[in-house]
Amino acid sequence: MASLFDFLFKYPTFVFDQAEFSFAASRSTTMAIAAFAVVAIGALITYRGITTEGALRDRLVLVALRLGVVGMILFCLFRPSLILKAAVPQQNFLGVLIDDSRSMTIADTNGHARTQFVQEQLADAKSPLLAALSERFVVRLFRFSSTTGRLASTADLKYDGTASRLGPALERARDELAGLPLAGLVLVTDGADTTANALDEPLASLKARSIPVFPVGVGQDRFAHDIQVSRVETPRLTLKGTSLSVDVVLSQTGYGGKSVPLQVEDSGRIVSSQQVTLPPDGESATVRVTFTAKDAGARLFRFRVPPQANEQVTQNNTRDALVEVADRREKVLYMEGEPRYEVKFIRRAVEGDENLQVTILQRTAEDKYLRLDVDSPEELVGGFPKTREELFAYRAIILGSVEAASFSPDQLRMLADFVSKRGGGLLMIGGRRAFAEGGWAGTPVAEVLPVELEGAGRGGNQPEAVWVSVRPTREGSTFPVTKLEATDKTSTDRWNELPRVTTVNPVQRTKPGATVLLMGEDDRGQEHIVLAYQRYGRGKSLTFPIQDSFIWKMDVTIPVTDTTHSTFWRRLVRWLVDGVPDAVAISTNSERVEPGETVTLTAEVVDPAFVEVNDAQVVATISAPSGKTSEVPLQWTVTKDGEYRSTFVPDEAGLYEVTTSAMRGPQSLGTSTLHTRASAGDSEYFDAAMRSSLLNRIAEETGGHFFTPSDAAKLPEAINYSGRGVTVVEERDLWDMPIVLVMLLALIAGEWGFRRKLGLA
Repeated sequence: MASLFDFLFKYPTFVFDQAEFSFAASRSTTMAIAAFAVVAIGALITYRGITTEGALRDRLVLVALRLGVVGMILFCLFRPSLILKAAVPQQNFLGVLIDDSRSMTIADTNGHARTQFVQEQLADAKSPLLAALSERFVVRLFRFSSTTGRLASTADLKYDGTASRLGPALERARDELAGLPLAGLVLVTDGADTTANALDEPLASLKARSIPVFPVGVGQDRFAHDIQVSRVETPRLTLKGTSLSVDVVLSQTGYGGKSVPLQVEDSGRIVSSQQVTLPPDGESATVRVTFTAKDAGARLFRFRVPPQANEQVTQNNTRDALVEVADRREKVLYMEGEPRYEVKFIRRAVEGDENLQVTILQRTAEDKYLRLDVDSPEELVGGFPKTREELFAYRAIILGSVEAASFSPDQLRMLADFVSKRGGGLLMIGGRRAFAEGGWAGTPVAEVLPVELEGAGRGGNQPEAVWVSVRPTREGSTFPVTKLEATDKTSTDRWNELPRVTTVNPVQRTKPGATVLLMGEDDRGQEHIVLAYQRYGRGKSLTFPIQDSFIWKMDVTIPVTDTTHSTFWRRLVRWLVDGVPDAVAISTNSERVEPGETVTLTAEVVDPAFVEVNDAQVVATISAPSGKTSEVPLQWTVTKDGEYRSTFVPDEAGLYEVTTSAMRGPQSLGTSTLHTRASAGDSEYFDAAMRSSLLNRIAEETGGHFFTPSDAAKLPEAINYSGRGVTVVEERDLWDMPIVLVMLLALIAGEWGFRRKLGLA
């Protein structure tokens, strides 16, 4: 299409974009044209005598055709022309920026690497494009990837950069050539900008200084055959032995309908593998992968699809995720208002888990409690905690069959704050004194729960038990807590095989934003919510209105060796404590950076009552891969209570351990440890197709023009007429454009044909 335009209109489109249109006819020529117009008008009068049927219409058509011919002739006689500002040869500078990143080595154009364009067109002074540019401009070469620098020759390019930063590259070239007559900047790249830095500011600066950018996009803007692990969503911290459910997004082109394996590796050991049938060509698939974090420490999990036949880019088949696997005991407080079997079996289910400690507070009489699995004789001696410091020492709370009236208003508010401010987990399970039957409706705790509590408490009346068959929802069939077997189908089948259980707390409605994992159906076909959850503030809340889940262990149909009940409760309690923050919580801006790239440390510090602390002394001890340690003090950010921040620069490749401690005078507020990686990134290979839309935007916003290798030969002329730098005015005639002759002949032929049809020829 571009070649046809060039042929018909004599000049490329960018010439018209940069030029001003004018007529160059002299006064004598104008008078001659006026005389010609008088004669032409007389010729038009000859059509008055047409007397055929439809004469008016025919006259109008003939007059229009004749006027078209006259108009085209008059257009040529007025000498239409383009006024251009042409660069004076060798009086202007031109910056040529060449992408030196690893994505340039991708062989996606007829089996040739993207670097071939540079080798053929810019290799030395005799290369066609560089020679043409050097003939008109003083050329300065730059290389760029994660950094930008001057380039003596393209032979010095190594194509080993691990990032492409277009904005900083354009700014560096602009600054280097500041004060010189600059015709523009040429940007040879695939456009795969891997930084989060916006281009708005660099482009606005270039536009303000009238510096056009002429991108040359190399590579294909869509791969023919490629599979990419686009995104992996893993928790940053988890408990040892936890079953993780991770969403993996696979993108692909050219492999629609194909079945491929998706593997998860931990230190080279495959911990999960499943077959994935890819969606239609060009569409993405979200796959939920379940595996167990068995080993403690900083674990680097690798999600990969083995390279497939004819795949153009194989480096994007793998994604790594760093997960902190903690080996510690998480403490849970389980409050029961009466003795019952459910307490015994829940305790038995989790007692074999070395990473869980469920402390039980069971009321046996008025102001009398049975305490199990406490750390000291003084713990919970006065019953349920009465201070925030005592309550917030736990990571999660389970409320059993206990009425809301057993708690003071302050305790009820503390329970709500435990979730929203402390970030803990709260689980309410079924019983005759739980939910609405226990008078919990209208309390601060009811606001936290993911379900609506309908109805008032029954007082001393015994609520009627309803038998329900439990089944997972669509979300529950893939959720790690409720996925009892290896596959979704076998897990659902296992739930269908379990015996019925009872509830005395009918719950049918969830709150907006809540998720239901398990549903139950009674003998009348009425559905009941069995397991639901929601995020609330910093924490999460769950409801499980079943009063006798121990049936899944003790029913006569359940084999003695069956572990369904214990597996479910271990996973449920582990999930309850998952992600609960410490008093000192440290995070980084990224779990992986390049060696030499700045890492930002952010710590959130609270006191034992989880009130933000602004006067703490916070220090991060950083252990490098070589064992070298250093200390970095963190300063309060002022903009947010309890937030402290600092930076450090890793100078070695490998895994860094960051241990952060906070002191308030002589009192220790706590410590927190995480790891971060310093290694060469692979982001260059993800979404690595040539980004024509981004390069077009750069050209349009700066007044340049976008090219590809197929039309790059026009680049010198485009820069020459960009009107920047030292220029002279040139005039280009338009009257001899082929399109003018084509239109004139078409109008004459049309008039003759119509006259012949009317019998006038």
